[in-house]
Amino acid sequence: MTPHRTELLCFGARPGQGNAALVLRGDRSSVDERQALARSSGVGACVFLDTDDGVTLDFYYPHARSPLCLHATLAAARVLLETAPGPLSVRTALGGQRLVLQRQDDDVYVELVPLPTAPLPLPDDLPAHLVPGIALVAPPAVASVGSPKLLLQVADPARLQALQPDLATIQAWGKAHGINGVYAWCERPDGALEGRNFNHPPGGKEDSATGVAAGALTVLLGKSLQIFQGASLGQPCLIRTVWHGDRLLVGGAAEYVQEAASRLSAQRRQSILASGRHGCK
Repeated sequence: MTPHRTELLCFGARPGQGNAALVLRGDRSSVDERQALARSSGVGACVFLDTDDGVTLDFYYPHARSPLCLHATLAAARVLLETAPGPLSVRTALGGQRLVLQRQDDDVYVELVPLPTAPLPLPDDLPAHLVPGIALVAPPAVASVGSPKLLLQVADPARLQALQPDLATIQAWGKAHGINGVYAWCERPDGALEGRNFNHPPGGKEDSATGVAAGALTVLLGKSLQIFQGASLGQPCLIRTVWHGDRLLVGGAAEYVQEAASRLSAQRRQSILASGRHGCK
């Protein structure tokens, strides 16, 4: 099979927005080669679809291979469900976690289950050690749907956006304790939540939509959520979760980049035509 690459925007709050992911099919490269491709891809995550025995998803960030990336899973689901109506069961390359992919209207969802986390001491001074100056409104917590997160709640969006994490310290602490970064979050006046993910290396790009963190937060709070992320990064995203107690759905929009570009081009043409009509007196 000839390798095929498709880029999508995932969890976009509106068409043409979202967290970019690259889906690669028919690629039989090694782990090191896949990591090198992810590093040079220019997108936040790559997922390789291996179909020798069912469908296996192999995730790579520019800096590391990952057990689970839900925005890349959303991209893979959009590609796979073009020809299969779903639900479609797949598994992850690292750990063999089972995921169920499905479409609901125009959105794509991933069904997964909460995963236990090992007991971990969370000293009172830990949050400020990782994110200097942070003021919590609830105790820190760890939860997981496949990629454990330290969850830190602050008072409001202004305080959330003002946070300046110590990324090197977060990476070192996470590596020592098996935690994949910090997810800071708050409640918004409209009842939805807003979040920021701190798991990128110093000098790297902050994630504009973090599905595994949204899933972990859903497990922690035990209810369905709408979580906004990425607006301050220029890519407003919306992650929707549905809580069923023993399982949950994490989903949202997944749009082909080519479709987004075509739509934007059409909108620009319409705007130019409209301007011309208004200019004729």
